[in-house]
Amino acid sequence: MGTGSSLTARQLIGLLVDQGSFRSWDEPVGAQSADADYLAALARARERTGVDEAVITGVGLIAGRPVALVASEFGFLGGSIGVATAERITRAVERATAERLPLVALPVSGGTRMQEGSAAFLCMLRITAAVQAHRAAGLPYLSYLRNPTMGGVFASWGTLGQLVFAEPRARLGFLGPRVYQELRGVELPPDVQLAETLAGRGLVDAVVAPEDLREVLRRSLAVLAPAASVPEAVPAPDTVTAPDTAPAPDTATAREPDAWDSVRRTRRPDRPGARELLRRTADELVLLDAPGGRGGALVRALAVLHGRPALIVGQQRQGPDHERPFTAADLRAVRRSARLAEQLGLPLVTVVDTAGAELSAAAELDGIAVEIAHCLTTLLALRTPVLAVLLGQGSGGGALALLPADRVLAAGHAWLAPLPPEGASAIVHRDGAHAADLARSQGIGAADLAAVGLVDAVVPERPDAADEPAAFCDRLGRAVGAALTALAGVPEAERLTARARRHRRLGDLLVDPARGGSA
Repeated sequence: MGTGSSLTARQLIGLLVDQGSFRSWDEPVGAQSADADYLAALARARERTGVDEAVITGVGLIAGRPVALVASEFGFLGGSIGVATAERITRAVERATAERLPLVALPVSGGTRMQEGSAAFLCMLRITAAVQAHRAAGLPYLSYLRNPTMGGVFASWGTLGQLVFAEPRARLGFLGPRVYQELRGVELPPDVQLAETLAGRGLVDAVVAPEDLREVLRRSLAVLAPAASVPEAVPAPDTVTAPDTAPAPDTATAREPDAWDSVRRTRRPDRPGARELLRRTADELVLLDAPGGRGGALVRALAVLHGRPALIVGQQRQGPDHERPFTAADLRAVRRSARLAEQLGLPLVTVVDTAGAELSAAAELDGIAVEIAHCLTTLLALRTPVLAVLLGQGSGGGALALLPADRVLAAGHAWLAPLPPEGASAIVHRDGAHAADLARSQGIGAADLAAVGLVDAVVPERPDAADEPAAFCDRLGRAVGAALTALAGVPEAERLTARARRHRRLGDLLVDPARGGSA
């Protein structure tokens, strides 16, 4: 993993900002100690690095957008944080808050400066308080963890970014391996503190190479701090809109397509999933995935959808031979994303496409049911607009967890049920042979859901999203943009009242008794 980031603070800033745009905020550092050896070490560090402390702060432009930056210099005593270092960081954060600037932190550090002991250690509280005030002001705070970021820096301002990116192969953790071995008597497994390991567990949002970081920051800030106003309206695609009142429409169109046919179509391996939908429709997109950006059941992203910035969390359908159930860890990430959306005043878009939540002893011990419950309460209480998109399969608690919303859109073949039809058949008939009949009688198809007000609008498939992926994604993307525009025009108090009313009456409307449904 190396002994430190290969780029100096100035070199990294140079990669990120528009040429010649960086302006320093740093003031001269005063006397820091009466200890002669420590003073000599500081003098050598200044001579070797050409900087006067272990951090550089200032403001620069990223694609023309003013952004505050705090960059650690590992060559200066290992990027360690002393009292003067902490004061420089704190002042930069406070100035960014006062000037309402997005802030990008670029830490690389062994942690607290041991020569200054407890005083330096407690200064992490000073920095953290300033960062918290910046976040509370609704301003973006993004961090990029470099190799290594350890100790108090990792455990405070380094990982407090609303988005946390990391350098490839960076060592990130609380205790360094040498200290760990000294204190515990055993070696720390080498991959435990690896950036890619942390990203795979949802502790880091994405692993990004330094040369790619400028573009990732540009896209992220385009969503989190959009400079231009969003459009007044988005052209709405053709949709079938659910009625506002009780009676289900007695039309053949509302009852088509056949529910069992829809179930089978949503299981096609080539059907567009959440990632493909975003890649085809987003004006700006930052996928917040584990390394590789594919393979997981959870999709998290920042996106601009038809001019509307949003935070997206969704379920990625894997196909019949590669289904990955939704886990408790996935659900915790959903809640984290929801809270971030609220903090930044962004609408939350949930994309539902799952065969269900994980069913295993490990899942029970990990609290899968409790996490579903917490997801429900988090989304129901969220003050920012919430739009749910039922994209394909909607099975069980895994789907339910993402469905509390102000408005629900559904693809033409999407469906929603407590269990897959085969499971329902096993309960009712003690075999799976009646799955098709139960799919039809339960009213699980998109048209049925719209008829009873559980879905607000259905986006047609002609005849199948897998056969027209580009056209289908375009129609659904325009429907999402139109829905976000409509929600943006509703005052918060009115929207929250309508949400409460909506969920109070869910399930009240009767499914057509001729199909064997019930209240």
